[in-house]
Amino acid sequence: MSGSAAYAWSVRPEATDGSEITAVRRVNLTAFPTPNEADLVDALRLDPGAWAPGFSVVATAPDGEVVGHALLTRCHVSGTPALALAPVAVLPPWQRRGAGTAMIHALLDAAHAAGEQLVLVLGHPAYYPRFGFVPASGYGIKPPFEVPDEAMLALALDPGRPVPGGAIRYAPAFGD
Repeated sequence: MSGSAAYAWSVRPEATDGSEITAVRRVNLTAFPTPNEADLVDALRLDPGAWAPGFSVVATAPDGEVVGHALLTRCHVSGTPALALAPVAVLPPWQRRGAGTAMIHALLDAAHAAGEQLVLVLGHPAYYPRFGFVPASGYGIKPPFEVPDEAMLALALDPGRPVPGGAIRYAPAFGD
């Protein structure tokens, strides 16, 4: 695959029977320069306080191959439950074709349907605003480590509900 043509992506929850764990790890190992993200997903998968059923999605190619993976896991802001978006990974030959966008939309829809209120992401400030993310500092939300203000982003899924302010507490697998 080459070029920048968009594709009508098939995005679905990762199989709950564990049959796609290897494919998800392969996507994360291939999409990033180090194994850190793949190892993070494996560690989060083992943490029942972080892993939420239905919030790990895959994008598949026409032949059914898993070519993308995105994940929301439980975090907290001043003790209030929230979700962290990380990682979002697509195999290089399939990048820039809309797979990441399709997976993020699917995850945000699933989070909203589940009654979640807040999604946080440490990510590219030119990419995530297209989904409605804004600097988390605008809500008084602070990460537990130093990052550029414009890279720590938040999305309130229901503008009619309050958004907690304060410090983010990630799952232990994220480290400090």
